[in-house]
Amino acid sequence: MTVAIGTDIARAASLIREGGLVAFATETVYGLGANAYDVRAVGRIFEAKDRPTFDPLIVHVGNRAWVESVAATVTPLAQRLIDAFWPGPLTLVLPKTDRIPDLATAGLPTVGVRMPSHPSAVELLRQANIPIAAPSANRFGHVSPTRAEHVAEQLGDRIDYILDGGPCTVGVESTILDVTGAEAVLLRPGGLPLEAIEAQIGPVRLIEAMSAANEPQPSPGRLLRHYATRTALVIADAEESPPSIARVGLLTLAAKSDDEHYAAIETLSPAGDLAEAAANLFAAMRRLDARGLDLIVVRFVPEVGLGRAINDRLRRAAHRTTAFPPSPRAPGEDRG
Repeated sequence: MTVAIGTDIARAASLIREGGLVAFATETVYGLGANAYDVRAVGRIFEAKDRPTFDPLIVHVGNRAWVESVAATVTPLAQRLIDAFWPGPLTLVLPKTDRIPDLATAGLPTVGVRMPSHPSAVELLRQANIPIAAPSANRFGHVSPTRAEHVAEQLGDRIDYILDGGPCTVGVESTILDVTGAEAVLLRPGGLPLEAIEAQIGPVRLIEAMSAANEPQPSPGRLLRHYATRTALVIADAEESPPSIARVGLLTLAAKSDDEHYAAIETLSPAGDLAEAAANLFAAMRRLDARGLDLIVVRFVPEVGLGRAINDRLRRAAHRTTAFPPSPRAPGEDRG
């Protein structure tokens, strides 16, 4: 059965309270929401997404007072960040309360907490009147959804309702900071640029991505392979020429005059605007993936501002980096 798509926030809130699964728009990407206090509802999220239980969820709150029911402690550092950036695309990892099931946090004693700014998400939280656990509303490891139809394509027969809030304006997931200690640690670059954070609190410590699967992750978005397209995707320098295979697509910030030999081109921002590029990223990846190409070539954007989050997603989506694969052999050719 195909899931209903609509704008009925009261229906969505009722489903959440009753243990249902509702996809809803945030400013970052669409989330797949369930009652954060209900372990059975949380379990349905993992089932619908085919998500491994070592990958924790983010809990969304409707106002700052709710944080006390989700996080056991709000550090002074966390409070500074809340005052500066909430509501918005910033998730803070804090010690959790017993009200949040261990399943939602991969068994860890911490929980990621966020207050979204999207009007539809704000109203859904208000009417549900409970924190909502919500990862991105897609099959695990695949490209995140930024429109309601993206959710329906992957989860249409697995969830109860899609609350259509239009296209997501930020387009990449939230920035995640561990603020359980005296210093902030960047766990995932995202929709709030690192430069804006450091302007408020000073230097943020950066750590390398975790690669050990099957181990509890401190936050979502830490695995080395994620945001995958069905079509093989490689990262290349702007100077590299594509391999001589039938159909190659290009994902780039702004196309060059000699890019006409690509079978399909998606330009993230002709003006080089990284905010526009982030908003367009996942939809552009999906369009290229639907073109029946042999290969998708992507180029990094400048590693500043939202470019850090864009490049992070591209690295994790890539089947290989920095070099093109060899051209495939013709059918019947000796393969050794």
